[in-house]
Amino acid sequence: MKILVVCGHGLGSSFMVEMNAQEALKNLNAPSDIKVEHSDVMSASPDMADLFICGRDLEENTKNLGDVIVLDNILDKEELQQKLDEKLKDLNVL
Repeated sequence: MKILVVCGHGLGSSFMVEMNAQEALKNLNAPSDIKVEHSDVMSASPDMADLFICGRDLEENTKNLGDVIVLDNILDKEELQQKLDEKLKDLNVL
């Protein structure tokens, strides 16, 4: 499984959320074959990942991507971990 974190330019905030997502996956004892990467939202396409993560400000830009976790606060590690837990359980990954 591949998770792609997207932000406006694919630099700072998506990289930070990528690192937080990797930490959350470890905390959730998720399978080690789940890969997390980051990109800018305009380059993202549905075939690039199985699951996407973005901030609320990019929700409209990600509607065509498929499964998307939208974060109200990209700095909130607890929100990220909770939403990853719920989504991965829905996808029968956890």
